[in-house]
Amino acid sequence: MADSTQQAQAQAQVLELDDIQGTLLRQRPSPYTGAYVLLRIDDPADGRQMLQRLIPHVASAARWWDPPSRAWLSVALSHAGLRALGVPQASLDSFPDAFREGMAARAARLGDTGESGPEHWDAPLGSSDVHLALSVFAPDSTRLEALLEEGREALRGLPGVEVIYRLDATQLPTKRTHLGFVDGIGEPDVEGAGIASILQTDRDHYGYMPGFGPTIKAGEFVLGYENQLGRLTPMPEPDVLARNGTYVAFRKLHMKVADFRRYLRDNASSPEGEELLAAKMVGRWRSGAPLVLAPEHDDPELAADPARANDFTYRQDDPAGLRCPMGAHIRRMNPRDALDETLVDVRIHRALRRGTTYGPPLPEGQLDDDGAERGIVFIFMGADLVRQFEFLKTQWANDGDFTGLGTEKDPLIGDNDGTGTFTIPRRPVRRRLQQLPRFAVTKGGEYLFMPGIRALNWIAALQT
Repeated sequence: MADSTQQAQAQAQVLELDDIQGTLLRQRPSPYTGAYVLLRIDDPADGRQMLQRLIPHVASAARWWDPPSRAWLSVALSHAGLRALGVPQASLDSFPDAFREGMAARAARLGDTGESGPEHWDAPLGSSDVHLALSVFAPDSTRLEALLEEGREALRGLPGVEVIYRLDATQLPTKRTHLGFVDGIGEPDVEGAGIASILQTDRDHYGYMPGFGPTIKAGEFVLGYENQLGRLTPMPEPDVLARNGTYVAFRKLHMKVADFRRYLRDNASSPEGEELLAAKMVGRWRSGAPLVLAPEHDDPELAADPARANDFTYRQDDPAGLRCPMGAHIRRMNPRDALDETLVDVRIHRALRRGTTYGPPLPEGQLDDDGAERGIVFIFMGADLVRQFEFLKTQWANDGDFTGLGTEKDPLIGDNDGTGTFTIPRRPVRRRLQQLPRFAVTKGGEYLFMPGIRALNWIAALQT
């Protein structure tokens, strides 16, 4: 056994962690405070000068625990942004269609219709004005403001670059989402990322919870490495631009907290049953304890142990969905071993997720909406937007065929319209909830490319 383990380790790909932007492989600290800042570039030279000034502050995966400025900066660009910075046309043309088209153009296939349609998005999200996106995070407001000041300094004297949007994102006092759930559980274990050696550091200081199952090939998430299919994911040209980069799906989702609470109240058999119904819809109790391991009652002690909280299967532990329904949110987004592996390799559809909350919490117990903007910024990262993010949205969130549920959609993030259903397997008779509304409304989104740090320097040095 020891020899086989050593052999597997020897064959593992070695990642260039000092060239990979840290947020791709590492979790942000908890608690956190931060902001997303979008910029438009009207002058290529000014844009490249700004990039040169920002690059020294970008935290790599190798320096994540000791970042520049004691805070975390990440940089990503839209296809229009790459063009605005002077990236050659041949290189622009080598990017995949989904990235070149942008999220707004592909909204219908993603279920962003009706009130989630691009015509209702917050400006300038989804427009051609979004060129460069910065994420800035720190453990406290003092260090956040210090890094933001570095950003303002990077813009000084550069009239060809303009800040067009800022969204503040601060962790709630509960350290949960607006719906009351612990988030960020079950992330993939990326080969070569060093998770085993840093697990204790992450658990103690950064709230990291390792994912379930075997390590996934780095090429599923980072360009330039072998993927789960045994080959390189197609990359844009030149190699210096693509290697160690990834694609990002940025999503601003407004959460209808009051609607969610009322739906639980109206459909639960008792006030105590509201928590179980919420857990059935998500697949975990609000604490993070999985239904497969805690089917009747919440188990905060189980939830507090990241290894135990992910140590379960569906095919062996809950094949009929009597504990965790087939259509529950987490079972859809990561079916684990529930699907026939000869037909579907779940690992090729995984994506790295980073979620942050924005807006004030709705007071506990309040059932009427107060009109405040509140929700989640979801960041999905992977090497193939179509095979990963778009597949998750179109096939696993907004379709039920793969679980035998027909047209049923994800009860939490699906594009439900008030006519949806949610099936809870029970014996002797299953229960089917009706009139499921949309709880997550898309308020904007972008497809971005997050280059490696060498690639950022290559872009900054272009002469056009």
